Amino acid sequence: MMDILVIDVGGTHVKISLSTRPDEKRKFDSGSELTPGQMVEGVKGLAQDWPYTVISLGYPGAVLGGRPVHDPHNLGAGWTGFDFAAAFACPVRIVNDAAMQALGNYQGGKMLFLGLGTGLGSAMIVDAIVEPLELAHLPYRKGRTFEDYIGVRGLERLGKKKWRKAVFDVVDRLQHALEPGDMVLGGGNVKRLEELPPGSRRGDDMAAFAGGFRLWESVPGPG
Repeated sequence: MMDILVIDVGGTHVKISLSTRPDEKRKFDSGSELTPGQMVEGVKGLAQDWPYTVISLGYPGAVLGGRPVHDPHNLGAGWTGFDFAAAFACPVRIVNDAAMQALGNYQGGKMLFLGLGTGLGSAMIVDAIVEPLELAHLPYRKGRTFEDYIGVRGLERLGKKKWRKAVFDVVDRLQHALEPGDMVLGGGNVKRLEELPPGSRRGDDMAAFAGGFRLWESVPGPG
């Protein structure tokens, strides 16, 4: 049996959990200057009393072939090309953070996930096949992107009332464009919605960790 350490890297915090202690969560602050080396050292410090054999890493950006494609918009530099397996001295599976949250929330069929956090995460799962999306930086209004409106920058610029209106509008547009059977809103800012857009449901706060554990399901071992 594998002891899976799940790392959820966000623009505000880095959170971790262990498959043998799924109810225990630990975190430390991240921020715009966080490098992968600093993240590794922070995780090692938090998890020094946790035995783990493999790692699932939720990365806030595009991932291709198990590797980050570019540095995150809300963190420091140096993430592309970084050898996480060597740094942690164990096998590491890297996926987009929204995809990991989506996997933890998945109940079947065709599901679209939007993560309302520091930025805007997005992923779709169709018949158990996960497809990370990069909707955040698509043009939306007045030369700004979806993320500029419903990410944390949009919340700060617009205020809660206009931000909520933008969330409802973006969700409606994406529902019509992608036609999901299930629409899930997650991320730290979903709690700022007094009510949810029609046809959507609130994601589980701990879904990222459940998704990280699922990444290693049916895998016989680290090899």
